[in-house]
Amino acid sequence: MKPISKIAAGVQASTTLAIDALFKQMKAEGQDVVGFGAGEPDFPTPEHIKQAGIEAIEDNQTRYTPAAGLMALREAACYRLKEDFDLDYTPAQIVVASGAKHSVYVTLMTLCDPGDEVVIGAPYWVSYSEMVKQAGAVPVIVTAGEEHDFKITAAQLDAAITDKTKVFMLNSPCNPTGMVYTREELTAIAEVCCRRNIYVIADEIYCNLVYDDKEFVSFASLGEDTKERTIIVNGVSKSYAMTGWRIGYTASNPQLAKVMASYLSHSTSAPSTISQYAAIAALRGPQEDMQVMKRAFEERRDHLVDRMNRIEGVSCIKPQGAFYVMMNMKSFLGKTMYGKRIESADDFAHLFLEKGLVATVPCTAFAAPGFIRWSYATSLHEIDKGLDRLEAFIKNA
Repeated sequence: MKPISKIAAGVQASTTLAIDALFKQMKAEGQDVVGFGAGEPDFPTPEHIKQAGIEAIEDNQTRYTPAAGLMALREAACYRLKEDFDLDYTPAQIVVASGAKHSVYVTLMTLCDPGDEVVIGAPYWVSYSEMVKQAGAVPVIVTAGEEHDFKITAAQLDAAITDKTKVFMLNSPCNPTGMVYTREELTAIAEVCCRRNIYVIADEIYCNLVYDDKEFVSFASLGEDTKERTIIVNGVSKSYAMTGWRIGYTASNPQLAKVMASYLSHSTSAPSTISQYAAIAALRGPQEDMQVMKRAFEERRDHLVDRMNRIEGVSCIKPQGAFYVMMNMKSFLGKTMYGKRIESADDFAHLFLEKGLVATVPCTAFAAPGFIRWSYATSLHEIDKGLDRLEAFIKNA
């Protein structure tokens, strides 16, 4: 047999989905396991959104839509961008895809040629580097440590750009760190991107989950030149508890949008028509459910951070958005726990799942060795249960 694609063979499986799959398997087997791995709200999809999906089925709205999505949904995305960020886009600049992850993928496939470089600030969401590789491009990783709030500087970005650089991947609020770039930080980054003539994929899927009354700044709002080279990625999964509905979208200049729509027309075409009608209700409808969810996440974050920083051997900084905490477990590296030497965050996380029955995500694949991601998209009861087990796991090792 001839070998399979070298590009496909080089793609690594998602560690977050692998941990979540193992967690669900253990739970199905009847084990009392607690999960902090999945990046999805534990709230139900709001009733008016679910009803819109039901009505779409009952009204027989079950046929194909244009590859770029329903016109009404693209108009709803324009409405939301204007309402929330005072950004002006036309429906022709909006392309709907099967989730924000798919939107990032389609954008990279549209922008990148083999050998192009894509700068990614680390820690980063594990799929970024793998999607860059799938496009035949080369991920260039620029790292910011915990002492810098996990945020790279404009100077670091400038230093990483070469003649081969095509794109900078920006994620704020960030998965996995939960950190949010300030207006000043983004303005400096925008100056570099415009001066060095590169595109920016601004993954803003967590834009509505920012805490402590901090300002969220959409990257495209920083000027016309910045907007022209920015591809905003957003969707309904995180803000409206609609992860399984699989609706994401991009907002970009018309030329890019047209090419992305053509790409979709020959690959997946448009997402589920039923999901698109539900997404219209999410973007056009009342936003109160989202605010209730946001307040709950903020309360959970405060509780988790406070308790975690009182457990000997681990620590974390307080995230400003999304629903993740990065636990620093470096003090255990090189030590032996339960007869096993801890060489990495992966070792710690797998042992914690085996002995403590708690599923978390090691951040080695996020370019953050020595850290473990906890999602607080779960109840306070489950958070306390997980932290109780962490204390016992460390104490009894």
